[in-house]
Amino acid sequence: MLACFLTGPNRALEEREEYIADMPGHHHPQPRSSRRRLVFALLITAVWFLVEIIAGVYTNSLALIADATHMLTDLAALGLSLFALVISSRPATHDKTYGYLRAEILAALANGVFLVVIALYISYEALHRLAAPPVVKSQVMLTVSVFGLLANLGAAGVLYRSQHDNLNMRGAFLHVLADAVGSVGAIGAGLAMVLWEWYPADPIASLVVSLLVLCSAWQLVRESVDILLEAAPSHIDVSSILDDLGKMPGVLSVHDLHVWSITSGMPALSGHVVLREGVDSKQALRDLSRLMREKYRIEHTTIQIEVEDWVRPQGSAGQA
Repeated sequence: MLACFLTGPNRALEEREEYIADMPGHHHPQPRSSRRRLVFALLITAVWFLVEIIAGVYTNSLALIADATHMLTDLAALGLSLFALVISSRPATHDKTYGYLRAEILAALANGVFLVVIALYISYEALHRLAAPPVVKSQVMLTVSVFGLLANLGAAGVLYRSQHDNLNMRGAFLHVLADAVGSVGAIGAGLAMVLWEWYPADPIASLVVSLLVLCSAWQLVRESVDILLEAAPSHIDVSSILDDLGKMPGVLSVHDLHVWSITSGMPALSGHVVLREGVDSKQALRDLSRLMREKYRIEHTTIQIEVEDWVRPQGSAGQA
């Protein structure tokens, strides 16, 4: 049997880090830097959670209570993100050949679920309050909301540079950003109540914010589930890969092609390529791997070379 496999998980990860680090314009922050940002954002959120929950109860403002409750989930989410960041940096073992890279995806999924739950809860409370809007101490509420927005923007600024590192950091950033949006809604409601004593503004602002949070949460949950289901990354066209592989010199057909993400930003590919008799299999393997690396940015590839007279398995997926 003529079968050629590229590098194993540990070496592939090392090559990926080296390759990405050398890519022009690509910034790859160290995990320690991301951890520091998460800790700082967590401290800001913890302090302001205490302020907002006390102020929300004192002013009888659902918008403040909702934002404070959301901050409580942020504390759990940021803590979970920090835990996942530490765990995912652990090296691969013989039992866990990919290491703990998917810990960050599990954390991102949990973050998204938290956001969905809190958005639904806020919507439920807001609809009840619309029927009989309570009086709110709007001046205190407005002041707290303004400082809350500053605190949220500060935490979001801390996490902004790390949100592109992986899906887990993006989930943490979205949590804090959603809080900032909540503070904007609370400020708008506070102004309406201070200027016109229009108290339905408080539950209306809460309802709008919950819908915005739900949209961002759904996107995060969908991307996390796609990775866990090993769906093809959204930016990679599998049909185009099949077409390009099939056009390579000496290639007769491609079958059992699979493209998935090991974790966010780390696509992988495996497949079988049938070559004509007499074609240099080593050179073909080098050319196929280079194509995947340079055009599709897929560093982790496992390609099995087959000769022309092999019998193709019945019902093979991803054929070209």
